[in-house]
Amino acid sequence: MSATSTPIHASPTGQAAPTVYRMLFAISIVHLLNDSLQSVIPALLPILEKNLALSFTQVGLILLVMNLTSSILQPVVGYLSDRKSRPFLPPLALLVSGLGMLALAFAGNYYLVLMAVACVGIGSAVFHPEASRFAHQASGVRRGLGQSIFQVGGNAGQALAPLMTILIFANLGQAGAQWFLWPAILASGVLLYVALWYRGQQRLKKAATAVAAYSHRKQRFIALGLLVLIVSVRSWMNAGFQSFYQFYLMYVKGVEYSHAQIVVFGFLMAGAIGTFLGGPLSDRFGKRNLLIISTLGAVPLTILTPYVSGIWVYPVLFLSGLIMLSSFSVTVVYAQELLPGRIGTVSGLITGLAFGMGGAGSLVFGSLADTFDLTFVITLCSLLPLIGVLGFFLPKDQTVRDWARS
Repeated sequence: MSATSTPIHASPTGQAAPTVYRMLFAISIVHLLNDSLQSVIPALLPILEKNLALSFTQVGLILLVMNLTSSILQPVVGYLSDRKSRPFLPPLALLVSGLGMLALAFAGNYYLVLMAVACVGIGSAVFHPEASRFAHQASGVRRGLGQSIFQVGGNAGQALAPLMTILIFANLGQAGAQWFLWPAILASGVLLYVALWYRGQQRLKKAATAVAAYSHRKQRFIALGLLVLIVSVRSWMNAGFQSFYQFYLMYVKGVEYSHAQIVVFGFLMAGAIGTFLGGPLSDRFGKRNLLIISTLGAVPLTILTPYVSGIWVYPVLFLSGLIMLSSFSVTVVYAQELLPGRIGTVSGLITGLAFGMGGAGSLVFGSLADTFDLTFVITLCSLLPLIGVLGFFLPKDQTVRDWARS
């Protein structure tokens, strides 16, 4: 191995870097709080639809604004953080999200809702790339486990949306969003603690991150583009189920409002569990293999979602989320190995741009629901995991490791 490529994977001292669990769990908690703020928006959709008499296209546009503000900005923020880390920017970003929550609570028209949602998206865009750098530093040599701990917080935060709908917004209505200013303040405080720790690590880390050269650039970027496509399509399915399956259950299947929320909660919480399990599983079976298994393995279950009813809805949606999102954290680590030394950029592309593409999918799904019906949308979503076939064209884990040695 050449002298210039070693520092990318080695610790600054030449020894295996330790895993700092207290920081990983602190970042995971903040990730939960941040994504729970974002979850307020899909949780409020049924209420906003009635209060403002929105069409499904307008519902999809709300999600598009949230995801575009976060997904388009994330790669930019990630690229800038790779050039110069700004660890104290995320605490400020969470406060911006909190102000967005406050504005959302009192927004009296559709355009104010969009502005408030944009604030939440911008806060999330600034948070994720730098937080991913925090998690990468705290993970040490256990990158898969560290990324799973970090990402499971975010997925758990997203899973809270249906429960928030039942426990908070069903009782308080739109005004209940104002209470989420407090989680934003708490998250900002915890992030400040983590940022102080990270700043102390930067001098030691500088020597390791200064080297950005790597071989097989063309193959790496082709593989990264393919990975972004797979994650984007997976995000469309996730957004479709999270946002429109509740309407499908209520308007097509005749399911009660609260029961529909519990079904969606089970789907999202299963995704959080799958995210946590994915890291250790990828260590055994390989990151590429787990990506293929998780997407194609979910197909037999997802194709049942338009047809099951009654009690069968719960296990089918739960298992679909568990299998489909078991590779969520794995895709991030795999992308980091494809683009070593570009932690912020990779985070912006995978957890930002690719995952945020679900917002674009939501707008398309909303338009399709208005043009056709909800059954058509859910049926389309159920077929999207077939994108996993493209995973066979990704380089194997061993191939990526061989690239790092050349």
